[in-house]
Amino acid sequence: MLKSLFISNYALIDQVEIDFQEGFSVITGETGAGKSIMLGALAMVLGQRSDVSVLKNKEKKSVIEAEFDIKDYGFNALFKEEDVDYEDVTLIRREILTNGKSRAFVNDTPVNQAFLKKIAPLLIDIHSQHQNLLLGDTGFQLNVVDTVAQNKDILEQYKNKYKVLKKLEKEKAELEEQNAKLNADVDYMQFQYNQLDELKLKAGEQEELEQEQELLSHAEEVKGGLFNVVQLFNGDNVPILNSLKESLKSLEKIAPYLSDVEGWKNRIDTAYLDLDDLISEMDAAMDGIEYDPERLQLVSTRLDQIFSLQQKHKVTSVDELIGIKDDLETQLKKISSFDEDLEVKQKEIENALGDLVLVSEKLTKSRKKVLKGIESTITGQLLELGMPNATLKVVCNVLNAYSDSGKDDIEFLFSANKNGELAAIPKVASGGEMSRVMLCIKSLLSISKGLPTIIFDEIDTGVSGEVADKMGKIMQDISNNIQVISITHLPQIAVKGKQHYKVFKKDNKHSTQTSIEVLSTDNRITEVAKMLSGSNLTDAALSNAKDLLGVVN
Repeated sequence: MLKSLFISNYALIDQVEIDFQEGFSVITGETGAGKSIMLGALAMVLGQRSDVSVLKNKEKKSVIEAEFDIKDYGFNALFKEEDVDYEDVTLIRREILTNGKSRAFVNDTPVNQAFLKKIAPLLIDIHSQHQNLLLGDTGFQLNVVDTVAQNKDILEQYKNKYKVLKKLEKEKAELEEQNAKLNADVDYMQFQYNQLDELKLKAGEQEELEQEQELLSHAEEVKGGLFNVVQLFNGDNVPILNSLKESLKSLEKIAPYLSDVEGWKNRIDTAYLDLDDLISEMDAAMDGIEYDPERLQLVSTRLDQIFSLQQKHKVTSVDELIGIKDDLETQLKKISSFDEDLEVKQKEIENALGDLVLVSEKLTKSRKKVLKGIESTITGQLLELGMPNATLKVVCNVLNAYSDSGKDDIEFLFSANKNGELAAIPKVASGGEMSRVMLCIKSLLSISKGLPTIIFDEIDTGVSGEVADKMGKIMQDISNNIQVISITHLPQIAVKGKQHYKVFKKDNKHSTQTSIEVLSTDNRITEVAKMLSGSNLTDAALSNAKDLLGVVN
């Protein structure tokens, strides 16, 4: 329920703060006093778009705060999902800045406008004559039936199963689309795959082949170079190895006379062994190198094939070509296994549809069970509201396909006249008749706990006398289940509120300001008397006001 509302620097309001109570409250005031401004500020705090025009003082920001008791609203999960601190008594604050931008907070946690709009309909139902247009909306009518039937859990089950079915149908369509695209290119894909597969590519082979190609292309040059090195170390003209041997012999002769000789001998001996081993390796390598034009041609041809495929597929390595081949193989396997995959998906769809049918039938049965009760309840209340010949018929038609809310199409048909032809409410009902029908629907929803706090914004326009009294009684009855606030211009309704608030304007030297106050008993008598007789109060009007309010003299 709405516990309090604080508004500053908004339209004609400098600053007002008002506390609200449980039950039935009424708000009255002269036309133009600013009742709509209060509603506008409340709508603003609940996510309506803002702009700089609402600022009374353009150099200061506007702050609007609404405090709600939400302990029975089941908001814990939603707040946790949005990472907002949950409090049983929650404070929502909206600030409109001087540049027209705004920011919002829930329990001092910054939130976006979308979050406010998400929770707004769960907090307050602001009902105005404009909302009567919902009477022609099939979605609204279906929601009325589901609320009365207490279908929340079963409807959630249905929606979940509907989502599963739609997901599977989408996957099947994507599978068919993908297969159609692949089939269109299957011959070319197979050709590409065969090209790559025939080469039997191996990771890293390109580098090895390029090295081998270089060696084969320069075989004579490499072999000659190695021969020259070997000859320098071990040839006929003062070979290095023989020189090292002779050096060792000379050092052995002088070893007894010089202590450093032994170390020198070891170093020369090590150099000799290393060089001897190196010459053996080069000699063996030289023997293994032969100019082989056939092998060179074979290597060059394979490299050309690899390079050609790399250019074709716009890659630079064998590894990438292998990856392309693997991808082609995967896609070709998909094509070959399409019928099997499609059969599996179709079976999943049939199972999901079977589950959906069971829940849908249960949902339809639950809806049909309450239709007569809705008809009789609303028709009975319309009788009390001065419409003795009114008839409401709730029709449940079966759709050809499943929707996200079931397979039922709910339609409210109405006639205000005796033996009148039933038709859609907006087509045959006047504004006043629509207001009364909607009031009856709201009453029915409140019994089913299907509404949050409800604000009736001059829903009583176009009625008076006994009908107004009956409307006030219905609002009073609704307030037994939920908080009700009625903005009214009728004394018959105003006197039924537990609390009475008055919106008024006051002028000073520089501006006009809108304010609101809770009326005491005496002030309430005066206000109701003015609503009865106008500004010229009479004793009869005051006496009548006391009677209506049940005030004992």
